[in-house]
This record gives sequence, C-alpha cells and structure tokens, in this order.
Amino acid sequence: MTTHKGGCHCGRVRFELDAPANIKADQCNCSICRMSGYLHLIIPKHAFRLICGDDDLETYTFNTGVAQHYFCRNCGVKSFYVPRSHPTGYSVNVNCIDPDTIESMEVTPFDGQQWEENVSKLSPISD
Repeated sequence: MTTHKGGCHCGRVRFELDAPANIKADQCNCSICRMSGYLHLIIPKHAFRLICGDDDLETYTFNTGVAQHYFCRNCGVKSFYVPRSHPTGYSVNVNCIDPDTIESMEVTPFDGQQWEENVSKLSPISD
C-alpha cells in the first residue's frame, strides 16, 4: 500500500488515501463521469482522509440520491465522492491524485449508461 495525496484544482480541498501504487481505475461513460472526465478508484472509507477543505465542499445528488458528489465550491472540481455502487466507500478521481506516487495505471471501461445491467462489473473496493 502507498499513501497517495491529492486534491482539487485550486488546492483548497486536499486528501490522502491508502491504495496500491499500481492503480486499477474504472472509466465510466454515464453522463456525469463522461462530462467531468472522472476515473474511479474505489476505496474503503477508512483508507481516505480529508486533510483540508471540508468547508469548501458542496454536495450534489441526482437520480436516486444515494451517491453524494462532493465538489470544491471554489474551482468546481469533484475529486472524490460516495458512489451509489459502493456506498460504504469512496470513489477518488485518479486524475486528482498527485502523480508522483502512482507507478502504473490500468483503466477499464465501464458502461455506466446501462448502470443497472453492469454495476456488478465494477471493480471491488481496493483494500
């Protein structure tokens, strides 16, 4: 396990997470992920630590309201959120992780436009 650091574009939201140095990410084509260029690294909640920026976060929900999308209210970047598929974890946007601790990355396409039929194909929570 490696401790990765990351955050939003303006730097007001910063976090740490424990995950492998060789990252396996999911690239979803649902409307919000496609529009934001989000690459999912799904981790357990205990592996994520918000370092700063709690007061700078806004929450956005839609559809079922289960997913809690956290955006920086200053720059608008969603660097992590609680996913509908894994509500006991976080999905961290690999694009928001500082690159110096990432040794490699494997990206798997995920058909989120047909979420209900494909949710079982998502990567499990990385421990």
